[in-house]
Amino acid sequence: MKKYIIVCVVMSIFGRAASVAQPRMLTVGESVNIGLENSRVLHASKMKSEYAGAKASEISAMLFPSLKLLASYQHLSEVPEFKIPFPGVPTIFPYIPNTYTARASLQQPLFTGWKLQGAADNASYQAEASRSDVAKDRAELVFNIRSAYWGLFRAKEVQRLADENLTQVTAHLQDIENFLNQGLATKNDVLKVKVQLSNSRILQSDAANNVRVAAIVFNSTIGIALDTKVGIASPPTSSTKDFPELETILKSAFQQRPEVLALESRVKAADAGIVAATGGWFPQIFLTGNYYYSRPNQRILPSKDEFKDTWDFGISLQFDLWNNLTVMHQTNQAKAQYEQTKDALATLRDGITLEVMQSYLNYQQAKERIHLAELSVEQANESYRITAEKFKSGLTTSSELLDAEVALLQSKLQFTQSLVDHELAQARLDKAIGELQ
Repeated sequence: MKKYIIVCVVMSIFGRAASVAQPRMLTVGESVNIGLENSRVLHASKMKSEYAGAKASEISAMLFPSLKLLASYQHLSEVPEFKIPFPGVPTIFPYIPNTYTARASLQQPLFTGWKLQGAADNASYQAEASRSDVAKDRAELVFNIRSAYWGLFRAKEVQRLADENLTQVTAHLQDIENFLNQGLATKNDVLKVKVQLSNSRILQSDAANNVRVAAIVFNSTIGIALDTKVGIASPPTSSTKDFPELETILKSAFQQRPEVLALESRVKAADAGIVAATGGWFPQIFLTGNYYYSRPNQRILPSKDEFKDTWDFGISLQFDLWNNLTVMHQTNQAKAQYEQTKDALATLRDGITLEVMQSYLNYQQAKERIHLAELSVEQANESYRITAEKFKSGLTTSSELLDAEVALLQSKLQFTQSLVDHELAQARLDKAIGELQ
């Protein structure tokens, strides 16, 4: 029974170790979802947007009636009562030591020279711009995750090819040593293969280190533990995505890019800021109303120690006759900010035009490179096969086989790079158009 328990414990330990060693297989889509959920930068951007939305609601609320309630209690020191010295006339101001007051006040802006409306519009457009900023930060994060994902794939694929090359060169060394023992090769031939084997081991070591670095970058980008082992579940494909003509892409970019939408909203906000600033030239008119419930009520004579209610309403006007040209300075600031924002929007459009054109041309080139890389791998494979057969038959030299092995490795590395470049070029073009939001 004890042996059985020990065996079970050992199997459990090894089972857990095996499960820990298993990499976490992730697709591109899963990686993006994890990164979006874990990103602190994106969360901070969303909080900025929520703050701007709440600020806009706060300012817009100033356009509507406000109702305030005030209640107070006072204990008064004793004072002489005021009484007219005629028979039958009550005391007009008796001494009442305790006073209670409750007042409800209502205020509604009637006309503010469009100052409040301009401020509300400005805040509303700023909130729209903040929402577009969230979309921009999201697109940046999605692109970074994709780049990190394909960077990890490239590192793992280079490591696989390095291991494969090391196996080939090791087999080559065994063959050449056998030929040396048979007198069919020279010591120099063996040394050349050993040098190549050393180079292959260096390549393998570099590749393994690059995998570790790429894994750390990827894990950091999606916000998981840096020592998490991740497997690639979405290998790249040579199939290409159909994009419309360049002019159509540019139009889509101007309509979809969150940076453009954000700056367009900020231009509108700056325009509304001018309206709000110029509102200072006009009078401010408010409708006011109050309801009093007091004990004693000061408006009722003679005063009595009992609760009475009264009310009033009216219109108030505020107008700055002279404020050292503050309104003019505020207006000039708002106009300057408006022009600055318009210039920023124009500069952004020029930059997007250049970015879209470059991304489009790079994507077209990446598609062509995949086909050429495929042909290169096919030719290198065939050349290696023929050279290996000739070498085993003694019809070619070891140096030619080494060259064939190197050429095969280089062609496969180039093909891997072309696949990754294609994925990145597509992601970059999607981002340039505004389709990674």
